[in-house]
Amino acid sequence: MPNWNEVILEIQQEQQKNPKQNPLDTVRRKYLNKVSQITGRNTIAYYSGWLQKPKAPDTAVNDKDKSGFMLTINKLDRSKGLDLILHTPGGDIAATESLVDYLYSMFDKDIRVIVPQISMSAGTMIAFASKEIVLGKHSNLGPIDPQMGGLACQAVLNEFEQAKEDIKANPHSAALWQVIISKYHPTFLGACKQAIEWSEKMVFDWLEYNMCNGDKAKVEKIIETFANHTVQKSHARHISKKECEEVGLTITDLEANQDLQDVVLTTHHAFMHTFSNTFCVKIIENQNGIAYVEQSAPPKK
Repeated sequence: MPNWNEVILEIQQEQQKNPKQNPLDTVRRKYLNKVSQITGRNTIAYYSGWLQKPKAPDTAVNDKDKSGFMLTINKLDRSKGLDLILHTPGGDIAATESLVDYLYSMFDKDIRVIVPQISMSAGTMIAFASKEIVLGKHSNLGPIDPQMGGLACQAVLNEFEQAKEDIKANPHSAALWQVIISKYHPTFLGACKQAIEWSEKMVFDWLEYNMCNGDKAKVEKIIETFANHTVQKSHARHISKKECEEVGLTITDLEANQDLQDVVLTTHHAFMHTFSNTFCVKIIENQNGIAYVEQSAPPKK
């Protein structure tokens, strides 16, 4: 199967052969369809262009994504289950919950997630709703500790607890801590606590229902690893396939099926080229070429 540069060449050749058609779409859909042919399952790619367009809007998981999934799931034979190829930085917790509920209503437990490169934050939460996750040696998931205003909720609560302890031990430190803590509005701490409780319960229920098949001890170990800001240190941390396996997630090696690995990675390259060469910032697309596309033109100078 074509590598990164060979995909570029194939796109160029397709442009010359069929100048009236978009070669990026043609090549991308060709390989996405091959993924479905190999697995015999429905395949939907959920791709964000945040790496190519970090300042663009709508790259994160949001409520508009539901429309994309409704479009791409319509008319599929749902008895074949779903392979969901994920490449996303994450996003809104409420939108993530709604999206997973919808996917369960369509495919129940027969959902498998494939991560060619990165599925972070809420993208990891979506992966945890599946029955298994297919990862390559280069693939990464991320911590699921919630963020508010770009701040890790658990880090905020930890900082507040540290302030209380320091002031109790040394009252003269109160003035210093006042400057630090005053940046949080009165309801912010409560909102952070609720966000943590909400996200952890949501993921706990999904893991228990599907991947962990009722094994609460396994679920708790996974959540302790992925939701603990003290353990992960940063919301941006990239968690390897090895660590995912060690903590108890059901992981399948992408390399175990060479044909599948080839077409998944070629599909991934094709999506990356699409984001690099168009105004697209998000694509939700099925194996039949039915796609929901978000675009964002660069701001005028």
